Amino acid sequence: MDVSPVVDLGRQSAKATIGEPIPLRASVFREGHDQLGAEAVLIDPAGVRRPPVRMSTRPDVPDLYEAWVTPDVEGAWSFEIHAWSDPLATWAHDAGIKIPAGVDVELMFTEARLLLDRVRAGGGLDAAQQRVIDGAAAAAADTDRPVEARLAVLQSPELEAVMTSHPLRELLSVEGPYPLYADRDRALFGSWYEFFPRSEGATRDEKTGKVTTGTFQTAAKRLDAVAEMGFDVIYLPPIHPIGEVNRKGPNNTLTPGPDDPGSPWAIGSKDGGHDAIHPDLGTFADFDAFVARARSLDLEVALDLALQAAPDHPWVTSHPQFFTTRADGTIAYAENPPKKYQDIYPINFDNDAPGICREVLRIVRHWMSHGVRIFRVDNPHTKPLAFWEWLLKEVRRTDPDVIFLSEAFTRPAMMHGLGAIGYHQSYTYFTWRTTKQELASYFTELATESDHLMRPNFFVNTPDILHAYLQYGGPAAFKIRAVLAACGSPSWGVYAGYELFEHVAVRPGSEEYLDSEKYQIRIRDWEKADADGRTLAPYITRLNRLRRQHRALQLLRNITIHETDDDNVIAFSKRDGDGPDADTVIVVVNLDPHATRETMVHLDMPALGLDWHDSFVVHDEITGDDWSWSTHSYVRLDPGHEPAHVLTVRSPR
Repeated sequence: MDVSPVVDLGRQSAKATIGEPIPLRASVFREGHDQLGAEAVLIDPAGVRRPPVRMSTRPDVPDLYEAWVTPDVEGAWSFEIHAWSDPLATWAHDAGIKIPAGVDVELMFTEARLLLDRVRAGGGLDAAQQRVIDGAAAAAADTDRPVEARLAVLQSPELEAVMTSHPLRELLSVEGPYPLYADRDRALFGSWYEFFPRSEGATRDEKTGKVTTGTFQTAAKRLDAVAEMGFDVIYLPPIHPIGEVNRKGPNNTLTPGPDDPGSPWAIGSKDGGHDAIHPDLGTFADFDAFVARARSLDLEVALDLALQAAPDHPWVTSHPQFFTTRADGTIAYAENPPKKYQDIYPINFDNDAPGICREVLRIVRHWMSHGVRIFRVDNPHTKPLAFWEWLLKEVRRTDPDVIFLSEAFTRPAMMHGLGAIGYHQSYTYFTWRTTKQELASYFTELATESDHLMRPNFFVNTPDILHAYLQYGGPAAFKIRAVLAACGSPSWGVYAGYELFEHVAVRPGSEEYLDSEKYQIRIRDWEKADADGRTLAPYITRLNRLRRQHRALQLLRNITIHETDDDNVIAFSKRDGDGPDADTVIVVVNLDPHATRETMVHLDMPALGLDWHDSFVVHDEITGDDWSWSTHSYVRLDPGHEPAHVLTVRSPR
């Protein structure tokens, strides 16, 4: 019972990634007192059944069996849970009680010989395993040996290993198969950077104040700096023509000037719609060159997919049925009270779902043909799940490498639903989780409760979201949130200007930026900031370098929260592998950007692969310092200097 991960009763695929360990679990029980065995069996996309993985019980949950497996190729996998009554384990349990007590001694040894004969008859033993079985059978039959010596042979680790790899299965039960889908690595791990091409390389005439927009050619020059910071994905807001009807002015006003560029999310004008490029940005040849330049720097281009239209979008005349017509004959614009978007018409799927489906698939494939393999989808929760399920399956059918990121800040059920029907990643509530309790709970939830449904992407800021923590926390707050995002999630994101500590809101209590880049071109002097040292870019570069160097930071399901005595200090670790070569990273963060905090950190040593009495050396990847740590360790974190430790574990002492 309670097999997991299972999504929508097995109708949808659980999330998996190439090279990412994933836990398979089930409650296994039977009548009586006989011992049980259980295995997980993976079936790869070619239909080949991989060697079974023995499941083990967890001490914290009775009857829960678990095995960690790792898909190694992309595609549609499935798994089964096999459970059985285990006569070998039953004998070992009973013999360990009866024989020392002198109860049924020879009968127990006779039963052992019979069971060993069955193992031999099952075949598949190599020469070394055959010798172990033969030796155990001889010991069981040798009445000249002391009973204790005979039992010791039958309880040896060598025999236990053979029995584990060649179990005897009685009353075999099979549950499944249940589907998994293993995506490429970028679906799980990546560092995202967002910028507006029209701002990158834009200039302002000192005499007239007139702003000349950036283009794909000027924006391409910024790609080197983005790549040098260690980012993997360059995400572009909509690059299409912007509507002129009801165009918004600076700070979302309704009174734009003749030169105001409008919001890129008000898509469509006389110059075209979702399949066109804003003429100010350049041509398709310029876009293709931008994509090629990004690719040469190992950057993937992610493009915004916003299914909405400006009042002068070509759809309004060619496909008026795509929209909602009100009683007075006008088309309804978008509203999210108290916000109003007079420059945007939302799509109404109830009117012409087949037509909308065909058109959106055409648009997605159009941009795929120009090298876009990642789409960040704007407000997917305002469109039907059935539509997304269809679209994502259609794209996956021919192009399984294409990734979709859900920008849905909404109810958990909807966010989980979007992930369940095929979205590869999701924006999260991370931006609003600022306390130790909130962060610890959310990290645990994402890694262990919703991991089969959705993969998180921790954006520290967006053009829409400037949290009060950043508005009033000073430079330390920007470091703190960067460390939490970069180390807490395998995917994280930064919107341009974060590295310049941009923090001024349009008004108190708002999360909107003053002079928001959504409505106007923002000219940033990157070179001057670098020269003056007023930039977080070196810090971000170090974090992204650590993420690439440490596999532990590239995984989702491996986080452990550790105790601290101060509610303003959070500690967590991530670990990949076992034994002395395991990659282990411990992160300790002062969440108070205004005050130094001193506390004791109490480590869960087994979670680090260590014994409770071990001491070990940690290396701070931020400062370069080394310390000797143990179960209980002291930390002092000054936000004016370094608000966080990012520690790699060296050899135990």
